[in-house]
This record gives sequence, structure tokens and C-alpha cells, in this order.
Amino acid sequence: MYQKLLHSTNRLHPRAFDFIQLMRLDRPIGTYLLLWPTLGALWIAGAGAPSVKNVIIFILGVILMRAAGCVINDFADRNFDGHVSRTKKRPLATGKITTKEAWILFAVLVTLSFGLVLLTNAATVWLSFGALAVAALYPFMKRYTYYPQVVLGAAFSWGIPMAFTAETGSLPTEAWLLFIANMLWTVGYDTYYAMADREDDLKIGIKSTAVLFGEADRIIILTLQGMALFCLILAGVRFELGQWFHLGLFIAAACFAWEFWKTRTRDPLICFKAFLHNHWAGLAILAGIVLDYALKTA
Repeated sequence: MYQKLLHSTNRLHPRAFDFIQLMRLDRPIGTYLLLWPTLGALWIAGAGAPSVKNVIIFILGVILMRAAGCVINDFADRNFDGHVSRTKKRPLATGKITTKEAWILFAVLVTLSFGLVLLTNAATVWLSFGALAVAALYPFMKRYTYYPQVVLGAAFSWGIPMAFTAETGSLPTEAWLLFIANMLWTVGYDTYYAMADREDDLKIGIKSTAVLFGEADRIIILTLQGMALFCLILAGVRFELGQWFHLGLFIAAACFAWEFWKTRTRDPLICFKAFLHNHWAGLAILAGIVLDYALKTA
């Protein structure tokens, strides 16, 4: 249904789907991976009852900023994507969209996102500049460091402190446990993503944790995921979360174990599926948070 709706826009304008692809609206997995931990932080900050206004602001903000991140990523990789089998048909790589058009779209998306942030408070507005900085910096890091996934982790975790300041006007120390947990988790799943492109990346000189970790990739990913769960357990203690939250963590741990087992052959397609599978781990953790507060209140 969602895919048909997106493709139908092509009838309205022949180039519409090119821009949809550039923003990756036809591939919402990245939006989910960014949205679940952000909403989880918002639920904790609001003690299970975040304001409807903030929920709407952060859902729309995640969609817009993830789209903006995809645009700037494809701009940075426009001369490389054509040499990678999985990305060679992206609109900037094929010339269907010009760099000028991409910059205009990026500016529009960021402006709309900033407009949403202005509906919150001063502390959240100031934090938003950091969010923009790391989001714009990430795509260029793969040329200079083997740790671009760490920068992506920061970008995908920045909504967590923003959720707390938007909901409460303050940023408790415990919120950083959620931030660190999400960073570790992001580095893990994006390493699976990078493993799918590793052979092409080695040929064209692109750096990633998948290249750096080599044969130790899967065990390092599992370790990162375990550390993320440990940080979440600590956060759960500090925020007094109960059994439903821990059930969500258990389901996430089962997801991580499944990914570790399935990727034992390091087949690129399976590694990519393992990356996609993290959506379910994130959703399980969010569901655990929401249920814990809802049933506790009941």
C-alpha cells in the first residue's frame, strides 16, 4: 500500500519518484531506526504521558531529518555510488537529480525541521544545531576515518537529549545512558550495513567499521549490542522501569542473537537483512517502555 502510494506520485510529476528515492521515503527502515529510540526517550521523559504536541513534533522531525540526512549522504557519495552495486542507481549517481536540486531540497528539509524545533523551547533549539552538525558531517567521515558509524551513532542518538529538554526543559544525567546505548546499537547495526558493501568499499577506498573490524566483525557487533543492552538495563534502574521494559530488552537480545547466527557466512544480502532486522529490536524496546508505563498507571 505504502509503496503503491509512493509510485503513484510519478503520475503527478515524472520526476517525483526520483526525489522520493533521494530522500529514501520509499525505504522507511532508516526512519524506524531513528524513530523508535527517540520516541522511547520521549516516553521516559514524559513518565509515560508525553505531550501530544511533542510526539507529533518529533515524529515529523525524524521523518524530515532522516530525509535530509539521505540527501546530504547521496551528495557526498555521488562520485562513489556508481561504483557500488547496491547504490549505482541512486538519482544523484545516475544524474537524474542535479547537485543544485539536492542542495535546495536539503535546505528545505532542514528549514522545515528547524521550524518544528522552534515550537519547543530554547534548550531544544540549541541542541538542534548539534543535531544538524553531526548529520551533515557523517557522510564525509568515511573518507577520513574508519569510524563513520560512530558519527552516525551520534546523529541517530541526538533526538534523545532533545526529547528530554523538549518534554521537561532539563537534561538529566541518566538520559546519557540512553544516548550511549543507542550509539552502541547504531554502530552495531550500521556495521552489518557496511558489511554488505565491504568488497566494493575496499575497491574504491571507502572506510568503515566493517573494513576495520575484518574477520572480528560479527563478534564485535554482538559485543556492542550487549553493551547497549547493559546501558539500557542501567537506565531502566535509574528511571524505575519494570518487567515489560525488561521483556522488550529480552526480545531485542533474541533479535541480536538471530542476526549473529544468520550472518555467519557473511553473505552481503544476509548482512543487509540483519541490518534491516534491527528495526524489530528497536520496536520491541519501545513497546516495552510504552507498556511498562501504561500498565503501571493502570
